[in-house]
Amino acid sequence: MRVRLNLATKPSETHRKFIAGSTVVGIVAAIIFVSLGWHVYLARKANAEMRAKSANIDRQVAELGLQREALERFFALEENAKLHDRASFINNLIDARSFNWTLMFMDLEKVLPGGVRVISIEPKQEQGRIKVKLIIGATSDDAKLKLIKALEDSKTFTHIELIAAQRPTSGTSTDQVVVELTAEYLRS
Repeated sequence: MRVRLNLATKPSETHRKFIAGSTVVGIVAAIIFVSLGWHVYLARKANAEMRAKSANIDRQVAELGLQREALERFFALEENAKLHDRASFINNLIDARSFNWTLMFMDLEKVLPGGVRVISIEPKQEQGRIKVKLIIGATSDDAKLKLIKALEDSKTFTHIELIAAQRPTSGTSTDQVVVELTAEYLRS
């Protein structure tokens, strides 16, 4: 018969649980370390690409700035400035001559209510827009209000500004109210 006795003064202990637990913790830590390392690598790579793109854009901006300065110097020359002024003057003349009076009167005719007549009309071209100064006579306050409402609802006349509305002092006029206004005319 065999008896199993441990006669050692200090019995041997097994550290299997500790070794297994530390191995699992080590493997998990290694996986986390590798994934974080991969993330840092990708972030640095993206950052390097972004810096390269930013440097390229900065270079292009500098080149365009140099081109702009060269063009400004070119157009600042006296002969080119005179040519620009002449071209601007000629373009203004062409725009003034190309104003279609017939079309404007047709549009105005569609807007004018009964009892209203045009006394004076003065179109001016300002910064590519046509601003029309109108002096209109109305037989009554009601006709005046209908005119202002019709101009506001119109698609061809915008930015209506009433400058003055007064009653004529002379008794020879059939108009009870004289209205002075400005409007922006949009060509169709």
